[in-house]
Formats: sequence, C-alpha cells, structure tokens
Amino acid sequence: MMESRPEITPETLTKWQYLVDQISEIADVPATLIMHTSDQHNNVCVKSTGDENPYIEGQSFLLHDKLYCFDVLENDAELCVEDAAHDPHWHDNPDMEYGMSFYVGLPLKWPDGSVFGTICMLDRFRNKRALSFRNGLRQFSRIVEDDLAMLEEIEQRRKAEACLQQELNSREEIIKKRTQDLEDANTALRVLLKGVENSKSEVEDRIVQQIRGLVLPHIGRLHQLIADDDRAIVHLDIVETNLKNITSTFTCKLAQALVELTPTEAEIVQLIAQGRSTKEIAKTLSRGTSTVDFHRNNIRQKLGLTHRGKNLRQHLAALS
Repeated sequence: MMESRPEITPETLTKWQYLVDQISEIADVPATLIMHTSDQHNNVCVKSTGDENPYIEGQSFLLHDKLYCFDVLENDAELCVEDAAHDPHWHDNPDMEYGMSFYVGLPLKWPDGSVFGTICMLDRFRNKRALSFRNGLRQFSRIVEDDLAMLEEIEQRRKAEACLQQELNSREEIIKKRTQDLEDANTALRVLLKGVENSKSEVEDRIVQQIRGLVLPHIGRLHQLIADDDRAIVHLDIVETNLKNITSTFTCKLAQALVELTPTEAEIVQLIAQGRSTKEIAKTLSRGTSTVDFHRNNIRQKLGLTHRGKNLRQHLAALS
C-alpha cells in the first residue's frame, strides 16, 4: 500500500509559482514546469506565467518512453535535449506538438527518495542561456525538495499530535470512568454506613426498651424490699443511675473514663458522682476515710485533675 503524502499547501504553490517565473526569466524560456507524477501520469502542477507558455495547469500526460519526463524518472537523472527536431529518439515526442524541441529536466523526490515529479525548462529552439543555467535549475530543484521535506515533517507532526490527542482523550475517558467508579463506590459506602448506623440505632433502641421495661421496674421493687439497709440502697442507687445513663447515651465519657480505673476506684467515682461524701462512701464500702481519700487522689491523677482547685464531682458531672 502506497504511503499517503501531504497535500501541497496554497502557500507552497505560491512559492513555487515565484520559482518557475524566476527560472523562466533568468533562463529566458517560455515554459518552466513543476510536474507531479501520479498513477502513471505526469500532471502540470505549477507553470510559469506568460502568453508563450502553451501548457495548462492541471494538464496530464501519460508516461511512456517518448515523453521527456519519463526518461528523467526512468533514469533518475537530468535529461537535456537541445533540439528534439533533429534527434531520432525525440523528434516525435508529445511536447513537439507545442513546438517544444528544447528540454532540460530534473527529478523531484520526497525525503524518502520516492518520486514526486520533475522540474523542467522548455523552449522552441536550442537555448544557450538555458543550457548555462542548468546548475541554477539544480539549485531550484533542491528548494522544491526542501519544501517537500518540510511538508512531510509538518504532516508527521500533525499525525503525531493527532495520535497524542487521541491518547489524551482515551486517558481522560479512563480517568472519567474511574472517577465515576469511585463516586459509585463512595455512594455505596455511604449507603452501607447509613445502614450500619441505622442498625446500631435499632439495637440501642431495643436495649433501651428492654432495660426500661424489664429491669428498671424491678429496681423500684428492690428499693421497697431493702428500705432499711442503707448500704444496699446506695449500691442499688448506683445500679439504677448507671442503667439510666446507659439508656440515655452509649457514648458516655464517664463510662470511657471508668475503663482506666480499678474496680474500687470505679465504684468510688460512681458514688462521688451521686454526691456522696467521703464518710458516706467509706461507710458504704466498709473502708476507712483515709483509704477513700487515697483512692480519690489516684482517681484525680488518672483523670488529669492534678490542680487542687478543680472539683472532682463537677468534673465527673461534666463527663456524664
């Protein structure tokens, strides 16, 4: 499959038009042509201006061995025919129909060496001035080939940019999809967390209802049964208070603080929270007041109440 070639831009054609006009003026020939070879045809791509130029832009010639340009392309070299009318090989070539018996032509190539076409000077008689300008024509042919190389490079860059843009678009689609997947996952996670919270609330509600309905009524009955036992009543009050705290909140800071205390310290903390004095606590626990004071000091240190001005009971009330 033949590689696709970039189109010749209007700017390039304008430049080539200037080139062929300069060649015709310098070499004093009526016709200078840049020919483009395609599908076994040689087509007039750019022609010098002037009334004496018989060729028409876009005009096409079938390539065969009697055509000047065919010889240039076939041999990949310059062809110089000084007078075709007196040359047995060229006297019947198609350009003789326009009286063009003088010809100097060179091949034009793309950067990879494949054929673009030819550049040539034609006249109706042997033109000494054009013959002396053959080296100049080579220089102009190089300018045309440099333009072809530039067009090729621009096209390659355009294709590279198009591929890069396609890759960027593809990556943007991937990122967009992954972002949507993350959003969907976050939505699902939020729904799951909400379900967990709802389940937690339902469990807490059931516990609260069971404590209030199945436990607290019996505590009231126990109060009546042990009305004469002050120590038992104190402990029962603690149980009732703690159960009520559980039913009011499951994140009680006081309950969290009790985890750091010993069982005896935890018991004293709950009695202090109820407003019991040191003597009352000592009587309830069958301990000396000095022992209670010792535990109170330990409790203050564990709760961070190193400053004597801070009231332990007030601090415990704030945690409840």
